[in-house]
Amino acid sequence: MITHSNSITFDSHTTPHPRRSTHIIRIAALFLGALLGFLILLPAAHSASPLDSSPERILFDAANRERVAQGLSQLQWDASLAAAARQHALRMVQQNMLSHQLPGELPLQQRASQAGARFRVIAENVAEGVSAPGIHVQWMNSPPHRANLLDPQLSAVGIAVAQSGEYLFAVEDFSQTVANLELDAQEFQVSSQLAARGLRMLGGTEEARKTCGMDRGFVGLRPSLVMRYETADLRQIPRELDGKLQSGRFQAAAVGACEANKNSGFAKFRIAVLLY
Repeated sequence: MITHSNSITFDSHTTPHPRRSTHIIRIAALFLGALLGFLILLPAAHSASPLDSSPERILFDAANRERVAQGLSQLQWDASLAAAARQHALRMVQQNMLSHQLPGELPLQQRASQAGARFRVIAENVAEGVSAPGIHVQWMNSPPHRANLLDPQLSAVGIAVAQSGEYLFAVEDFSQTVANLELDAQEFQVSSQLAARGLRMLGGTEEARKTCGMDRGFVGLRPSLVMRYETADLRQIPRELDGKLQSGRFQAAAVGACEANKNSGFAKFRIAVLLY
C-alpha cells in the first residue's frame, strides 16, 4: 500500500496470513518543499544495535550483509522503529495472527510516529518461522520483502522478535529518515532559496511564524501573497511558489516555520512564505 500527501495553500488494507508466512507493507509520503542541496538527512532516534546473538541481531546483521554484497549502504539501527516493531510483534503473539494491522491497532505509520520515529517513507516486513535465519531466508526469497531489504532509499531499521511456543513472530520496520530541524533552521533553508532568486529577505520572523500557524490571513505588514505548504523534503521550493516568483511581481519576502500536522504519521515541515 502506498499513500501520498501534498499540502499547499494560497491566502493498507491488510488481512491475517496463515502461520509460517510473510507479509509486506510499504507507505510513502511525497511532499513539495525546499532545502539547500547540502542538507544531510539525519536519523531521528538511532541507538546502539541489538544485543549480540539475539534474534534481532541475527536479522539486523543478515540484512546488512545482503546490502553490502549489493554495494548498498548499511541500515542504521533506529530505537524508535524497534520500539514500534516490538509492540507489533507482541500483539501478533497475543492474537496469534500475522498481519500489518491487527484489530484495534493503529496503522504502521501512526505506530512508528507515536514511538518517536521521523520519516518520509516507511516499510515493514513481518513473518513467522522457527528461527531467525530461516525467517531471513523467507524474506530474501520473496521479491517484495527482498525489495524492502535492498531498497537504497531506506536508511534505518528497527527489528523485533517475539516467541510463541516454537514459533517466532518477527517484524522489520524500515524508514527513510528526515532531518530534525529547529524552526530557525527551517526558515534559514527556505530563505536562502528565496534570496538566491533575488528576493530581499525581511525580518518579522514572529509575525511570519504566527501566519504559518493560521489557516488563512496574516499577521504584521500586509503581504501581496501568502503561501503555506507542508513538506518532508526541503531541497527545492514548491513549483507553484517558483512560478509566482518568476512573474517578477515580488521584490521581498518573509519566511515563518511552525508545527506541522502530525496526524498522518509522516514527518513534515510547515512553512509560510509572505511575498511583498
